[in-house]
Amino acid sequence: MILNFDTIEEQVIPNFKGGEKVFRTHMYTDEACKIMRASLEPGASIGVHTHETDSEVIFMLKGTGVVLSDGEKKVLPAGSCHYCPKGHSHSLCNESGEVIEFYAVVV
Repeated sequence: MILNFDTIEEQVIPNFKGGEKVFRTHMYTDEACKIMRASLEPGASIGVHTHETDSEVIFMLKGTGVVLSDGEKKVLPAGSCHYCPKGHSHSLCNESGEVIEFYAVVV
C-alpha cells in the first residue's frame, strides 16, 4: 500500500490529548494502526497520555520537538526518532520558534 498524505484531508484538532493550541495532521487509520504526518506550531503540544494497548513511534522531519517520556524531558531534533512502548506515557511539545513536522505511527 502507498499512502500519499497530500491527498488525505488535513484535520485540525484543538488541545489534542489535553495539549496546547492545535495539532494538524493528515491521518490514515485502519484496524491495525494509525499513521500520521503532522505538525505543531510554536507553543503547541500534544498532551501527556499513556499507551495502554499500543505503542507509538514519532520521527521528526523538520525542527526540534521536546518529548516528555515517562516524566523525563528529551530533545527530539529533525532526523531522530522517539519510541513510546505499550504501557508508557509521553507528550510532544514545540518549544521552538518554528513549526515542527513529524510522522507518527501507532501500532
